[in-house]
Amino acid sequence: MALKQLQILIELPGSKLKFNDKDPNHVIDAMFNPNKLSVSRSAQWQNQQVAKRDNPELQFTGAEPSTLSVELFFDTYDSPSKTKKSVRTYTNKLHELTTVKQHGDKHRPPVCRLAWGTMSVFFQGVLQQLQNQFTLFMDDGTPVRATSTCTFKQWKSNTSDLKDQDLMSADVAKAWTVKRGQTLASIATYEYGDPRKWRPIAQANGIDDPSRLTPGTILIVPALRNI
Repeated sequence: MALKQLQILIELPGSKLKFNDKDPNHVIDAMFNPNKLSVSRSAQWQNQQVAKRDNPELQFTGAEPSTLSVELFFDTYDSPSKTKKSVRTYTNKLHELTTVKQHGDKHRPPVCRLAWGTMSVFFQGVLQQLQNQFTLFMDDGTPVRATSTCTFKQWKSNTSDLKDQDLMSADVAKAWTVKRGQTLASIATYEYGDPRKWRPIAQANGIDDPSRLTPGTILIVPALRNI
């Protein structure tokens, strides 16, 4: 069975997130599979001073997206052709992942998916940092060997991220999109179980007149512990 190469699938143009692993213009194949992948993730905790305790209580305030680092090796020197192709043919494809493209009404670099063998798609993110190190050149200056160090930052749409999390607890701050007929009291009833707790929502969003809520407005609903 042929050895499967690591692939970087590149987001297709358009307003919806789509990929096509059969489109050579939107796939980067690793010339050589990496010997390691490094994944890191961090969480943010804030000290909460509590009376009669030596150590402060920790409150979770959020998490940073995961990052994945991988080194890709490219070599055109060992090709049988007498005229060696520049290795930039491969490194430029990686550089394109940091270039702003149009995706619907947004302008940003493309989202990528990394896939490899039985792991299939194992990471989705954007290329945060790229370093190309060229280590071999022909007499005319053509680079024929390079190592590309890539760092990807995890990317999720707001919709899919909220679906993956259980954010029904009142001790988690969240966003709320106002619908017609809703009031701060009704939102407080839904989130806190008490309509009298509408004031913290008003204060968090700088609302002077709680009777006027515009449908479609996104409000911050503060965590219950902070109230």
